[in-house]
Amino acid sequence: MHAGMLSHLECARCGRVHDAHVIQNVCHDCASPLLARYDLAGVAKPTGGDSLWRYRDVLPVRDPDPAFSLGEGMTPLVPLPALSRELDVHLLMKDEALIPTGSFKARGAAVGVARAKELGVEGIKMPTNGNAGAAWALYAARAGLRSVIAMPEDAPLITREEVAASGAELRVVPGTIADAARAIADVDLFDASTLREPYRIEGKKTMGYEIVEQLGWRVPDVIVYPTGGGVGLIGIHKALHEMRELGWIGGKLPRLVAVQSTGCAPIVRAFDEGGAESVFWDGAYTSAFGINVPKPLGDFIILRAIRETGGTATAVTDEQVEADRAECARREGVFLCPEGAATISAVRELRGTGWLEADDEVVVLNTGAGIKYPAVRR
Repeated sequence: MHAGMLSHLECARCGRVHDAHVIQNVCHDCASPLLARYDLAGVAKPTGGDSLWRYRDVLPVRDPDPAFSLGEGMTPLVPLPALSRELDVHLLMKDEALIPTGSFKARGAAVGVARAKELGVEGIKMPTNGNAGAAWALYAARAGLRSVIAMPEDAPLITREEVAASGAELRVVPGTIADAARAIADVDLFDASTLREPYRIEGKKTMGYEIVEQLGWRVPDVIVYPTGGGVGLIGIHKALHEMRELGWIGGKLPRLVAVQSTGCAPIVRAFDEGGAESVFWDGAYTSAFGINVPKPLGDFIILRAIRETGGTATAVTDEQVEADRAECARREGVFLCPEGAATISAVRELRGTGWLEADDEVVVLNTGAGIKYPAVRR
């Protein structure tokens, strides 16, 4: 049996320590997200295996069941030479389109569901903008857990079909993800909402480990992340800190960039105004539906990560996202999801202002498969 290095859970805001070996949601004192902490002494660089479970010493599941895995993780880091030339920057794409369920949400679901089952959870509930609900419903089915998923009616139809196919109970509601959350308030199951359980972050952080390992255990200059709930950005930042503590990387961290839509940009507004957290964004709408989150629960952690690394937050228009999505497919043969295309738009914007320089090595995250969003406007 794998011994497990998980030590305790720590509140991201007040620092209160919580028991990692019982079912937990948020901090008992301030209702903020909990972060998993590990005994890192003796953790060695990974060897063997080609899924995210190669990093099991820094994952919370005590005895990962190989039969549970769908092969999630170790997605390619793909050069984008044509766009690199056009934008005058060294551009690499971490392509999460190739992961099970068609999006990076499978990382959080694989680890979160496995840990929930290990702790004796019998079922999960969550609101979703689409991909997370699809991933958690399918992994819950694989683990034999019940699930209730709520999503806005504008969510991608394919993600709705994935949830229905899994046998989950699906509730479709008008409005945003905030309205979806209210639609399952009556359900008495474990709340697996974004940052309301501690282990989705742990699955997502493996993107950070993989990027560094794929670059030969060095960090790029910049990592650009499409930010709705921001779990991936928080997770990547956490992974970088763990790797630095382990001595796997040096002291300098990549500058982290949070990308949002001009139609829903609470993090960008808070960053620009110097705020420690965001204000609810009224009338939120963007066709990059995964980043349509009016106020992330972990906004203060996202802002802290951006500022600590010398990064930034920027908003792009839906029109520019659509243009870059089409151009990337045409010139690179890569059909991005809208959220992934938003990272290209952000690089274009930041290179134009000079925030990015010509010799910067920039990793962008394509967080899902373009074919899950078939209705491309011309």
